[in-house]
Amino acid sequence: MAVLQMQRISICAVKEDRKAILEQLQKLGVLEINLDMKDSEYERLDTAGAKNAFQKRMHLADQALEVLGNYAPEKSSLFSGLAGKPVLQNDIYTEAAPVRSRYSKIANELVSMDKEIAVQKAAIVKLENRIEELEPWMKLDVAMNFEGTHTSTFFVGTLPFLAEEAKLLSMIAEKAPDLEAFTIDVLSIGRDQTYLAVIVLRTEAAELEEVLRNMGFARPSHLINKPPLQKKEELKERIHTAEEKIRELEQKITAMAEHREALRLVSDYYRVRTDKYDVLGKLPETQRTFAIGGYVPKRYASELADRISSSYDAIVELEDIKEEEDAPVLLQNNRFAASGEGILASFGLPHKGELDPTFIMTIFYVFLFGLMLSDAAYGAIVSIACAIAILKFPRMGESLKKSLQLFFWCGLSTLFWGLMFGGFFGDAVDIIAKTFFGVQLESGQSLIPALWFVPLNDPMRMLMYSMLFGCIHLFTGLGIKGYLCLRDRDYAAFFFDVVCWFLMLLGLIFILLPTDLFASISQMHFNFPPVVGIISKAAAAAGALGILLFSGRRKKNWGLRIALGAYDLYNITGWLSDVLSYSRLLALGLATGVIASVVNQMGSMVGKSFFGVVVFILVFIVGHLFNLAINLLGAYVHTCRLQYVEFFGKFYEGGGKEFTPFAADTKYVNYGGK
Repeated sequence: MAVLQMQRISICAVKEDRKAILEQLQKLGVLEINLDMKDSEYERLDTAGAKNAFQKRMHLADQALEVLGNYAPEKSSLFSGLAGKPVLQNDIYTEAAPVRSRYSKIANELVSMDKEIAVQKAAIVKLENRIEELEPWMKLDVAMNFEGTHTSTFFVGTLPFLAEEAKLLSMIAEKAPDLEAFTIDVLSIGRDQTYLAVIVLRTEAAELEEVLRNMGFARPSHLINKPPLQKKEELKERIHTAEEKIRELEQKITAMAEHREALRLVSDYYRVRTDKYDVLGKLPETQRTFAIGGYVPKRYASELADRISSSYDAIVELEDIKEEEDAPVLLQNNRFAASGEGILASFGLPHKGELDPTFIMTIFYVFLFGLMLSDAAYGAIVSIACAIAILKFPRMGESLKKSLQLFFWCGLSTLFWGLMFGGFFGDAVDIIAKTFFGVQLESGQSLIPALWFVPLNDPMRMLMYSMLFGCIHLFTGLGIKGYLCLRDRDYAAFFFDVVCWFLMLLGLIFILLPTDLFASISQMHFNFPPVVGIISKAAAAAGALGILLFSGRRKKNWGLRIALGAYDLYNITGWLSDVLSYSRLLALGLATGVIASVVNQMGSMVGKSFFGVVVFILVFIVGHLFNLAINLLGAYVHTCRLQYVEFFGKFYEGGGKEFTPFAADTKYVNYGGK
């Protein structure tokens, strides 16, 4: 439960070693580079060209891998994404540099072949469209651009309506009764068009075409110089040739799948070099030297300084962080608390001087999550599944691993509360025993009784305990605020902002507990000695008076101080709202149990038979998987809310800057390390 202490490190070395030093820092991954040298006497190397070249080669390798993924996909299981990245035995520069040119060429070939396949597919689409355009002219046994003989004219075209040959002849005769020496052949009818072939004497061709134009006749925009059927066969042959070329290219791409791992290595090699040259272009340098600085965790600082100074002609200086300096934040927790770091980071890392609340928050998170899910079987499933995933895939990503570890602990908490409340897939044991084995149970009796009580049978009791756990959660947050005040020697804040609130809240609680109102709601009766009531009232009054008079103590005007104190005292309604928020523990716990019981009842409706067993199994599996999924999500969201709003609202602000070291940000392989 700590924030690692940072130190500022400054390195000054000869210019010839700058690339080697950067590679070493990138491999170690413990230094966050912070360059604030703005002196005009320093120069900077222009690395834009080299950086862009590396980026292009990186993207080329990624494109090639995408091509292989499309045409020669890897066989992978449903859980292959958990496996993580393979680890290089040697340095990535040593592994990839000798083969980078060769595999860049291979990547270029793969991308070029993919582009050629795209070109061939586009050509096939165009050819198929041309064939479709030719279909209405298939009855034509001469070329579409055939113009006729010495005495006759031939032309083709379309009319924008559907018409048989007899109807056309009738329409032409009506408009031009003198025309007789012509023939019209209706080739096809379709899509609200009539396709025609016309033969007419040359002397009458112009007149006939004018008549047809008045009817909407139009010649085709593209006239082929071969009979349509012959042209269609040629186009089909060209399609066949293009398909053969595509198959040939696809086979070549598939045969190159053996280079997949090498391409991944080369992609990461150029990715690492891109990052290195990005930093290289920002380094202040003179004619013979360069400088680099930043933040390093104190636990690694001496080792890093010794390694750089002993391996290179360099001067390394370490200094403590200045009071006004806002250093990046790196958390250090044990395995249990580290599993909750993702929850904390989603809200915000601690800023300078704040306490890391991860350990305490994780305890409450696991505790409250189990209360919300509260089914022993569900908890066992979650814990076992997470444990198997963690053990089977040791190289999975760190953030994913922490999340699974958190759900492992949450599963154990759910198992515990399920045993306490008697939930095993809801009331599945009792339903199975009653439906299929004829076991008769009295009302309220169970084959596996709860070790504590059943919330479904006693919801008010569960509500009271939910609010009790909520008070403990909130008071812990207030207590942490008190600790921080004492640590910072702000004794006035400790007394008036913490102790007075404890006095007032505890006093009000002990005043409320013995009342008839509380007894009627909770069905619980408290009888305290009279002196407890007197002390409670005195504590509540003293706390309220302290808040009223001294919450605005930084203001000199007493009227303003009283007004600010009254406003702060009004925050008692906020505390009431916060306590009531913990009723969600009851709501989600009941939701899990009720839905599980409904699923069990639905599955048992068919009764005791072979078909009934089959139906029960199907309904049981589907229903409980749904119930587990939906309530896992609900428990996750609402437990986060209780931490972020109710708990952190008492003492924690967050807003710290995450420590982001200069490291090998690879996509496909891992190498290096502290």
